[in-house]
Amino acid sequence: MIVVATEDFELYHGVVEELRERGVRFTTVEPGDELPDDARVAVVGPEDEHPDLETVRGDPENPRRVVDEAVAILRGDGGRTIVGIDPGDRPGVAVLSGDTVVAAFQVPADEAAGVVAGEIEDAADPLVRIGDGARLQGAKIVEAIEDVPIELVDETGTSPYLGTGARGMGDVLAAVNIARLEGEEIEKRDVEPTAGEIQLIKNRSRERSDDDRTIDEELARRVAVGELSMDEALERHRGGR
Repeated sequence: MIVVATEDFELYHGVVEELRERGVRFTTVEPGDELPDDARVAVVGPEDEHPDLETVRGDPENPRRVVDEAVAILRGDGGRTIVGIDPGDRPGVAVLSGDTVVAAFQVPADEAAGVVAGEIEDAADPLVRIGDGARLQGAKIVEAIEDVPIELVDETGTSPYLGTGARGMGDVLAAVNIARLEGEEIEKRDVEPTAGEIQLIKNRSRERSDDDRTIDEELARRVAVGELSMDEALERHRGGR
């Protein structure tokens, strides 16, 4: 059980509210009071001490992070912060502390790196794992993430079946699965499209056009790396570039 033992009112209020929202079992005591027999972790303030338990020294401005650390200790899962990213136009982002999912997001692609930076800011040994799909968006996210190791993960099979009521959760759940898979450490993401990806874009251009037009390979490559939209590529093809 988690014990909140602090005279810092702001920290106390924030941590207790966070624990209640998560449904985590806890109790509160005055610093120095006798502890329950099943107490395992104490949340204390900057000036508080509780030598009888493993402690988490709390920051009143970030009670969620305090609770993340306390829950990780309580569950004995090692507590390493791993962020999984399922890249795309609105990537799913999942934050794990050991085996426990402590936060999840789905944000526009240009906000993903900022979310990651905020989540790993105080982590001792963070790791980011990103799926190998959506090459262009993934490359931009990798480029924007600084000072943390990044692994590229084969995301085959990470998107779960979504039952009734779960619509819209697929990218986030895929990010959780990605976070739990070992990948290959990278410093940048190659954005050069494969022959298969170029052919797929050419096929889509024919489906998209009103005159059964198929763009050429060079235009398809520029669409793949984000230099042109499909409509722009079709217009250039009609106008002879």
